[in-house]
Amino acid sequence: MNTASRPNILWICTEHQRFDTIHALGNEHIRTPNLDRLVAEGVAFSHAFCQNTVCTPSRSSFLTGRYPVTTRCRQNGQDIPEDEVLISRSLRDLGYDCGLFGKLHVSSAQSGSERRIDDGYRVFEWSHGSTAVHGGDWCRWLEESGKTFDDVYHRSPVLFAREVPERKYHQTTWCFERAKVFMEEPREGPWLASINPFSAHDPFDYLPEYFENYDPDTLPAPLWREGELDGKPPFQMASYEQRGSAKGYAGTTVRQRREMKAAYYAAIEHIDAELGRLLTWLDETGQRENTLILFNSDHGDMGGDHGLFQKGPYLYDPAVRVPLILSWPGVLPSGRIEDALVEQVDIAPTLHELLGLEIPPRMQGRSLVPLLTGSCPPQEFRDGVYCEYYNSNPGKTSPQKRRAYITMWRNRRHKVVVYHGEEFGELYDLERDPDEFENRWDDPDYSDIRFSMMKRCFDARVFAMDPMPARKSGF
Repeated sequence: MNTASRPNILWICTEHQRFDTIHALGNEHIRTPNLDRLVAEGVAFSHAFCQNTVCTPSRSSFLTGRYPVTTRCRQNGQDIPEDEVLISRSLRDLGYDCGLFGKLHVSSAQSGSERRIDDGYRVFEWSHGSTAVHGGDWCRWLEESGKTFDDVYHRSPVLFAREVPERKYHQTTWCFERAKVFMEEPREGPWLASINPFSAHDPFDYLPEYFENYDPDTLPAPLWREGELDGKPPFQMASYEQRGSAKGYAGTTVRQRREMKAAYYAAIEHIDAELGRLLTWLDETGQRENTLILFNSDHGDMGGDHGLFQKGPYLYDPAVRVPLILSWPGVLPSGRIEDALVEQVDIAPTLHELLGLEIPPRMQGRSLVPLLTGSCPPQEFRDGVYCEYYNSNPGKTSPQKRRAYITMWRNRRHKVVVYHGEEFGELYDLERDPDEFENRWDDPDYSDIRFSMMKRCFDARVFAMDPMPARKSGF
């Protein structure tokens, strides 16, 4: 494939978007007509998993094709090392004109800016989040427009949410608008537009026009059974009982939890609407058939399931399972929902193979092309998926200030979650208990399964070792 025939790439990566938030993939309550169109025009992976439930480790992983422990970027607040190679840099070296709009978050942004390595982006319009401190270029644009953050983002009666009355000033809208300006620039070769809005991260910043589409009373309550945390790790009970400005589940009502879900869905519907505007533009300019669209999220969101909000030291499917859609008309299949177990670390090698490049030995993921072409049966692609959490979100509530070091191995039948340095753990029989209510860790009837799953988890952790020669800087 020569450079002239390589596709443009539109890569949209959302925040905190769990796997079950797309209408075409089974959520009858949410409105996502444009994501539904992508599903109809591409391949949707229904069992895609992130490698960490926190932003920096996850993004550093799928942008390099390497596991978090390998990138040495294992928690928020760490900086990705200079010698790591992002896929955007590889595309730049291939002749792509690369632009980023919104988050990157492969380095600390605690100071209100982010340290950059050679990331390959010619245009870097950075906005880490919808706050006055982390707003970056978006907040500077607001000032130029005669607005302040407080003018645009209003308090909401909904917990963990804010109302944004004017769509044009929303951070999500800004990310998509700036990307469109970039895509409209005249150029000789292909482009990569990376759109990374803060949504649907909490607080859920919703537009009234979308929030009104959801009646909280008709939305399902979170998955929760009274007393279920009694047999689960103490990190979860600590989050459940959390009080103060960030209320735990125990301090909220059924109505409040459903209102939060409505705000969350409204934030995702806004993302969907902005995607729709870009799809219309691609159609009108005749570029849709020459544009590979990739849609994913860095990790999920607990949303009240199991008495937990947001993210933390827990690896339930709502936190680790994410949307992943690839669409390239005329090249990739259309209308296929692929249920193979895949990891987000597979994204970078997939892009290499789709563009006719050799997959570098540093990458640890597997190309999804054999699944896309049908040459690999789904059950043979991976027999399980791996996730890790090494004190990744230090500010999250924990009992006695414990640090959580966790690894997960999940196959189609079982999931094991190992808490290193602790006697407790989690084991779920996903066939009998798909919603992960019943912890079988101490169940004698599952002792053999627990041992075999722990062995697979341990193997996965060892094989996450950097495949490249040892660096002088050490581990």
